[in-house]
Amino acid sequence: MKQSEIKELSVKDLQEKFKDLKKNYGDLKMAHTISPLENPIQLRALRRTVARIATEITKRAI
Repeated sequence: MKQSEIKELSVKDLQEKFKDLKKNYGDLKMAHTISPLENPIQLRALRRTVARIATEITKRAI
């Protein structure tokens, strides 16, 4: 998800997306621990998307 797409979402949508992506990231990380993923770059991309959303939520709170 690009930064421009994140800026268009409302605060409520951001919080829901954050919760879903964070859970998805945890599940993917656990699956990677058990057996290696075909594409481990997914972890990095998902982690960065979660960070982008968290940053946008913090930015709007200020």
